[in-house]
Amino acid sequence: MVIDVHYHPAFFEELCGNEELAEKRRNDMAYYKTPVAAVGRIFERLTSSGVDQCFLLPHDYTTVSGDRIENEDMARIVELGEGRFYGFASVDPAREEAVDIVEHAFAKLHLSGLKLHPSKQGFYPNDKKLYPIYEICKKYNKPILFHCGFTWQPGTLAKYSHPLYFEEVAQAFPEVRMCLAHMGFPWVKETAMLLLKYPNLYADTAVLYFDSAREFYEYIFQREIPITWLDRSIRHQVMFGSNMPRFEEMRMLSALQGLGLRDETVSLITERNARVFLGEEEQPWLG
Repeated sequence: MVIDVHYHPAFFEELCGNEELAEKRRNDMAYYKTPVAAVGRIFERLTSSGVDQCFLLPHDYTTVSGDRIENEDMARIVELGEGRFYGFASVDPAREEAVDIVEHAFAKLHLSGLKLHPSKQGFYPNDKKLYPIYEICKKYNKPILFHCGFTWQPGTLAKYSHPLYFEEVAQAFPEVRMCLAHMGFPWVKETAMLLLKYPNLYADTAVLYFDSAREFYEYIFQREIPITWLDRSIRHQVMFGSNMPRFEEMRMLSALQGLGLRDETVSLITERNARVFLGEEEQPWLG
């Protein structure tokens, strides 16, 4: 079983039904050549890539660009997914009704977690204005997946997504599981340090490579940090993510499997850690 925890549905035909909206998203999000595809084609992609399930991460850029995927539509896509999709909610924290939107997403729509993008949405994660949103996640035992580190999206500032800005949040909300996406690249060591210190923090492997996924994974997990860190010290807190449609899940999964990790570690990264992150399973290693 393989779970991809970083899958963007912005170009699903059911969520992007016209070419004008698709072109706007390509330009706003730096997905310049991405085609629109129906859910049926996504099933084919997942199957051919060896991925069984995925976290669908929507966006809400209401006050940034006027574009968003409604949480109600995410709930509908989960129904179409036949058990293969975990639908996350999103909210623009600058919206006046942001807290109510998140509460509704969990209480009524039963979505699986929350996706936030500090760089695109223009906030520091440790800004106290965000704390009421985090409190809702705590109330419903729902995880948060944050964009962390570098992004290609235009109009973004990496400073908002530096891993160290998440430490205060991890400390203030130890009950809330949080994922620092992309291993916080280029601040990989800082991300690994935070994982070592805070058991409620996770990271994913949707690292923004520039050419070869295999070569970049080798650079991140063998040179930036020793491979033993991943295979021993933080193996319970790293999850497989591809960052589709920016990168192909098949290449990312093959690159991960080629790192020479123990089979048990690969199993944790590709499935078990995601289930713990969702709250479906306990963290036995903490005992």
